[in-house]
Amino acid sequence: MRPPVRIGTRSSLLATTQSELVAAMIRDRLGRESELVEISTPGDRTQSAGTPIEQSGGTGVFTSALRDALLRGEVDVAVHSLKDLPTGPADGIALAAVPAREDPRDVVVARDGLTLGELPAGSRVGTGSPRRVAQLHALGLGLDVVGVRGNVDTRIGKVRSGEYDAVLLARAGLARIGRLEEVTEVLDPLQMLPAPGQGALAVECRADDDLLTDLALLDDRATRAAVEAERAVLATLEGGCSAPIGALAEVVEGEDGEELWVRAIALSTDGGLSVRRSASGDPDDAAGVGSRLAKEMLADGAAELDAPPAEHPADPDAHPDAHPDADKVHDA
Repeated sequence: MRPPVRIGTRSSLLATTQSELVAAMIRDRLGRESELVEISTPGDRTQSAGTPIEQSGGTGVFTSALRDALLRGEVDVAVHSLKDLPTGPADGIALAAVPAREDPRDVVVARDGLTLGELPAGSRVGTGSPRRVAQLHALGLGLDVVGVRGNVDTRIGKVRSGEYDAVLLARAGLARIGRLEEVTEVLDPLQMLPAPGQGALAVECRADDDLLTDLALLDDRATRAAVEAERAVLATLEGGCSAPIGALAEVVEGEDGEELWVRAIALSTDGGLSVRRSASGDPDDAAGVGSRLAKEMLADGAAELDAPPAEHPADPDAHPDAHPDADKVHDA
């Protein structure tokens, strides 16, 4: 009998729930048993200590420890929220599967069942994402947007206690842990485009592992194409833009077969300026569609949205693989 597949996961409720979803797929589709192996990441430790993620390595702090355990042979598979993955390749590691995606939209959890538009001007709205901050400001609702850290319970608790009037979260995370009843509004992407890859899972293994072929059975073609396009937008903009970024792609049925539709936005941090574009193309050229769209955005001025003044150089602590738009907390 083959040994169980060891699945590396962070220890949070959302991370283990997501890893259990992958474990069920491995059992049902591959006929293999599996076990979860909890790995402590720098992101978890800095989150517990209250250190801002952007000061401790950006999104990479949630993935590096899992990838290191994978390369050391301590686990066979690593499961991530795909939006946490740096856009650059990782030596010796393959993105084996991107399972079918959860709803990628952002949601509001507000007091008294209110929507964003119903919150009075000056209401305190919490989010840890520069992308959400910029798009909230762009809506012009006069809200007091403040930072927030911690897991889902911590963030929702700040609304329940009256400290905040609302918080913004990813719908996918709440759906996976059975907390959708907390949602008071699901935000239309026309109001707020999600983070690239939001709602999708990344299943990684060692590039030379025979397991790679088997794990490909967990892949969802449409989801893979969508997130490849979104991540190509992000990767291309990262090379010439420090602005918060949102992107959403989907595969739809067109007149001549399947088409990939991509929408993206880059904003100044105060939401006052933005570059928004959309494009369509062949799902088999997803990365190309996303990259070309991002190049058009750079040509339209995305690179100038948040260029730091000469007397204020870029943050020396910024992680080279992490974009400031990334949602900073895996559980959100």
